[in-house]
Amino acid sequence: MLTDEQITKKKKFAGEKKISMKRRDDHHDYTERRMYMITIEVEGRRPVFGHLTGDPFAAAGSGNEARIVLSELGEAVQHEWMAIHGYYPQIEVMGVQMMPDHMHGILFVKAQLPVHLGQVISGFKAGCRKAVKALQEKAKRRAGMATAMTTEIATAKPLPTEKLTAEKAGPQANCQGAKSLLSAQQGQGENSLLSSQQAAAVPLQPPTYRPLFAKGYNDLILRSYDELPTWLNYLHDNPRRLMLKRARPAFLRPFFNLPIGTHTYNGIGNRQLLAAPRRLAVRLSRRLTESDIEREIARHLAAAKAGTVLVSPAISPAEKRVMRTVFDAGYPTIVLMENGFTPLSKPHGEQFYACAKGTLLMLSPWEHHNDKRKLTATQCQQLNLMALEISNSQP
Repeated sequence: MLTDEQITKKKKFAGEKKISMKRRDDHHDYTERRMYMITIEVEGRRPVFGHLTGDPFAAAGSGNEARIVLSELGEAVQHEWMAIHGYYPQIEVMGVQMMPDHMHGILFVKAQLPVHLGQVISGFKAGCRKAVKALQEKAKRRAGMATAMTTEIATAKPLPTEKLTAEKAGPQANCQGAKSLLSAQQGQGENSLLSSQQAAAVPLQPPTYRPLFAKGYNDLILRSYDELPTWLNYLHDNPRRLMLKRARPAFLRPFFNLPIGTHTYNGIGNRQLLAAPRRLAVRLSRRLTESDIEREIARHLAAAKAGTVLVSPAISPAEKRVMRTVFDAGYPTIVLMENGFTPLSKPHGEQFYACAKGTLLMLSPWEHHNDKRKLTATQCQQLNLMALEISNSQP
């Protein structure tokens, strides 16, 4: 663990803090015993690891669940990830989920690492680059064999019987004889060689070099073992989440610069909730007794059942309990948040599925940040006034 003096010295010369999910935790020693979830993106988000298939609404165990069918490259990269333990016996690979344009993996550092975790990830990327080169060489060999076969077919002399038949039957028979010879020779090698058309489609050498992975990586540090089942479920459920995003993009992709009343918001969720005929701002005092809170929960739940959309930043304990009760019951809610969104932001856990169903809209009037911030009294007042404005604004 870094000392306070080391952290202060490091921050002094660090320059302006970058808004990035790929920054490391300044307060953490990345060689110590800990568990991490790592996310690595393909450069340019190219879907080179495989493709998505299945049904996002299929029941678990039905055999038709959403899943990723890996490409040859995807299989090679997954193999490299699982091989990390062979290079660093201090690390146990807990899991991996390949996606078309990125990957998630969980690593358990069981003993002190001799290097920073970042060097482990760099070594993994280097191994993947070697795998890419090997696949490219393999493709070249295949293309060369197919080209040689095509040349052989083009220069092959007709058999004596075929030549005699062609002379008697004319040009048309010549064409047919050539086709039959082509089919025969292609059939002999169809299991190991590419057809001439496939060979033409295989680039012998890419016109320009593109790195496989984007720079850096994102890491999450396990703070409690209670989080591990959540992590593992997240990896397993990622293909289904991606399929839902593609099926309902308007509900699950972030949007920006949405004017509502006198403010502009970014957010994620069902924007049609803003057009609900009845919207109610939830603003409750911190001084409410337990019986008061129970009455407020019953009152707001009845309003939600009648079609009212509740709007709140859910700051006070009473507001949190009211909004949680209505949310758990599956009724629509609009939640105001202090932290904003990025183009790659996505809702997590229960919020994801609520957005997919169209029962949740999350809004923020401020830009995204990676810092842990507490709401100020001024921000609390502002968010409550915004909730009131949203509830009273014209659809």
